[in-house]
Amino acid sequence: MRTTIIFVRHAHSTYTPDELGRPLSSKGFSDAVKMSEVLKNEPIDVVISSPYKRAVQTVEAIAEFIDQKVIIDKGFMERKLSDEPVEDFDFAIKKVWQNPSFSWNGGESNEIAQLRGVEATLKVLDLYEGNNILIGTHGNIMVLIMKYFDDHYDFSFWKNLEMPDAYRMVFENKKIIEVKRLLWKSDGGLLGKAQVHIGPKIPWR
Repeated sequence: MRTTIIFVRHAHSTYTPDELGRPLSSKGFSDAVKMSEVLKNEPIDVVISSPYKRAVQTVEAIAEFIDQKVIIDKGFMERKLSDEPVEDFDFAIKKVWQNPSFSWNGGESNEIAQLRGVEATLKVLDLYEGNNILIGTHGNIMVLIMKYFDDHYDFSFWKNLEMPDAYRMVFENKKIIEVKRLLWKSDGGLLGKAQVHIGPKIPWR
């Protein structure tokens, strides 16, 4: 039986030290509306989200559209990089991707974060087998989950993600059989269509 998960990376957010309560920016809200119009064309049965406000705000319109509540799952929250703000984010994030077992003080290694995200994903595949599930999440944890199922998804892939971004992943027996990127802004007439995307190539920017 096939099960579809659409992972949605949250739209642009306004930075605050409050990681949990950081909201979408004005641009983020505008882009989330555009993404929602595309997602309304998908036969979504269940909406799940990271507890972070920016992730919930990106997908809550779809939950309202299908008359469902957003189910909160901590397994899809963003990977914790460090207990304290890092001086050089680019260096810090690159290092954890270069060494999957390495973690900064109080943070999660790629291995630990991936384990958390994959356990949450496998649970969703069990609970909602045969359904179409929308999951609001974050860039790093989303790509770590994708990488578990297909090793082509890597640091470079993560760096090229948009805010928001969405990937429809079709599973059968907990293995990926198809991945498509959902296009939410007009670019040569591609608004609302999906492009097959297997591996690291970014088909649309």
